[in-house]
Amino acid sequence: HVQLVESGGGSVQAGGSLRLSCAPSGLPVSDSSMAWFRQSPGKEPEAVAAIRRDDLTAYTDSVKGRFTISKDNAENSLFLQMSNLKPEDTAMYYCAADPDPTWSFVGWALEDEYNYWGQGTQVTVS
Repeated sequence: HVQLVESGGGSVQAGGSLRLSCAPSGLPVSDSSMAWFRQSPGKEPEAVAAIRRDDLTAYTDSVKGRFTISKDNAENSLFLQMSNLKPEDTAMYYCAADPDPTWSFVGWALEDEYNYWGQGTQVTVS
């Protein structure tokens, strides 16, 4: 049984930083492609960043230079370091994962590309 648990969300002022964590159980991050999505009330989910099994990364344009996705294979955890946060970053942030070894980056921003999802952690920027 695979479970993804996010943590690290909170309320910060604009310009501040937060570090989100995702701790999968039953799924090794070393053998998975993983991503962070976010969703604000009344809006569609948005892919924020993804990291492939070989550590290749991708970001949506609005977070480039401010957010960094990474993973720690020894801790079996995924992270999203968020800096220079803006009010428009306010959203529920979700961790997603897919263990398919043939996963490519072509559809990294599509929800259907990921088999497993966490429950989310709220980020509020004022």
